[in-house]
This record gives sequence, C-alpha cells and structure tokens, in this order.
Amino acid sequence: MFYPSYYFDPTMVILLPAIIFTAYAQFKVSTTTSKYFGVGSKRGLTGEQVARQILDLNGLRDVEVEMVRGHLSDHYDPRRKTVRLSQEVYYGSSITSISVAAHECGHALQHANNYVFLNFRSSLVPVVNFASNISWFLIALGFMMRGPFLEIGILLFSASVLFQVITLPVEFNASHRAIEQMSDMGILVGNEASQSRKVLTAAALTYVAAALTSILQLVRLLAISNNNED
Repeated sequence: MFYPSYYFDPTMVILLPAIIFTAYAQFKVSTTTSKYFGVGSKRGLTGEQVARQILDLNGLRDVEVEMVRGHLSDHYDPRRKTVRLSQEVYYGSSITSISVAAHECGHALQHANNYVFLNFRSSLVPVVNFASNISWFLIALGFMMRGPFLEIGILLFSASVLFQVITLPVEFNASHRAIEQMSDMGILVGNEASQSRKVLTAAALTYVAAALTSILQLVRLLAISNNNED
C-alpha cells in the first residue's frame, strides 16, 4: 500500500535507529576531531610530513601529497595516485592532523597492495553511479503505477547498500594501517597511539552510520513492496 504524504508512514519507524545513530556519529566525530586538533603531537611533524614519510618508507614515492580546500575534505585519489589533505591537516601537527593524513596513506597502501575490498568497492563505482541516478526515480514510479518499477528500483538501490557495507572494511583497515605505520616509525609517542585511535574510530562511525542508514532504508523499501503486494 502506498501512503500519501499527508498520512503518517509507519515504515519510517524502521529508520529511527539510523537517524539516532547518525546524529551520535556526527556529534562524536565533531567533538573528537576538534578535541585532538588542539593536542599537538610530541614529534611535531605536520600531516604532510607524516604522509610523505609513510609513502616513501613503503616505496610509494610516485604517490603525490597535495593540499585541498575544505574542512576534513581529505581523501586518496587512486586514479591520480594522490593523497589530498585539507589545509588544517596538511600544515597541522596535531594528533588529528597526523592521524587523518596517515589514514589516507592507508588507502594508498591498500591500492598498492591490491587490497581485495578496495578493489571490489572500486569495481562497484560505475554500477553505483548509475543506480543512484535511476533507482529512486523507478521507486517513485512504482508507487504511482503498477508494474515492476518498484522491484527494479529496489534492486538497483541494493547496489548502493552493498557499496556502503563494503566501505566499512576498507575504512577500518586503512585506520589499522595508519596506527601500525605511525607506531612502527616512532611517529606516535607514549599514549598518542590511543589518542590517534580515538580520532580514527570516531571518523569511522560516519561510515557505520551511512551503512546502517542504507541497510534500514532497504528494509523499509522491502516492507513497502510487501505491503503493495498485499
């Protein structure tokens, strides 16, 4: 059954845990990164220096380190083999700065080592790009008329769900590599390893929230589809 916009859609309750967890994740990443932006690392290395050292030590001298605009806009571009760091991370020597820089280098290491989950996620990108553009159109069309539109839309949306789920091991593994690299290289001193882990764990919560939201949205769509059949 399709619920008009002026009626309460009971299936929205399914999304409630994801809404609550997303709010928590955003609060946690904001407060944790802000806190450790204010804590300087004992070695005093900048994010750019940490990234360069990790890459060079692992034989990835062909991977560039560049500054990019935006707050926590840091990412690794596998096509151009470039680690891009936001200004506060690139020039900063805080625990947050070096942790985020090392995390992005973790993705570069995954790329160089053909990490299976990263390769799988990369292979899904064209599928997800197509699916994200058309899935909700088909789902909306399925609400308005008979036919297989709703089912096809849900199937395409499932590709996005799979992408979010596969992202989790990719992100957690990159953080693990970051802590391991910085510890082995002596970049982290004393309790800095636990502080760095707090930063990266908080950041990872946003990916968990995204995965949970997509999974519960899929459950909701399946529930709506079953109601339509009834």
